[in-house]
Amino acid sequence: MSDFYKIMENRRSILRLSKEALISQERLEEVVGNALKFTPTAFNGQEQRLVLLMDKKHDWFWNLVKSTLKAIVPAENFPSSEDRINGFLGGVGTILFYQDTAVTKGLQETFPIYKDNFPIWAMQSSGMLKYTLWTSLVKEGYGANIQHYTELIEAEVNEELNIDSNWKMVGQLSFGKAAQSPNPNKTFEPIENRLIVIK
Repeated sequence: MSDFYKIMENRRSILRLSKEALISQERLEEVVGNALKFTPTAFNGQEQRLVLLMDKKHDWFWNLVKSTLKAIVPAENFPSSEDRINGFLGGVGTILFYQDTAVTKGLQETFPIYKDNFPIWAMQSSGMLKYTLWTSLVKEGYGANIQHYTELIEAEVNEELNIDSNWKMVGQLSFGKAAQSPNPNKTFEPIENRLIVIK
């Protein structure tokens, strides 16, 4: 099996992370920047934006998620939520995914025949970026996971980080050295049930 497919296979949700840095900060920024630069976007719109949180800001972010959940999750259910968030908090960093809605609106105005498609294409591009970045981090030795606590914390995060008002948060990726193995019980639907080959 080629390295590419092996990396794809190893891209799994790792929910418990540690703060051991496996690559330099410079290499990390290069990996993140390359994923952002080379992930395709419709009409080359390049509306995807990333915010890389490290060190104290990474910790701040997950503590914010934790305190926000504590205020809304029933007390008897909170310990499991807290344990989950602590797994992310234990990591090296967090990447916040955004879409610049001003770019999407500009594309809609420039190409009105496709205006209903641009928000869909923007989300498709976001999905490709998430996958590219996640897989790239796995190649560097990290474990990672994607989360979507967006609506709960977006306003406070954007205010704290002075995020452009046109940017819409569309996910969070926490990463670090894997502190657990992937779930060994993951199952896969038979390919023959999902793939049609027509000649």
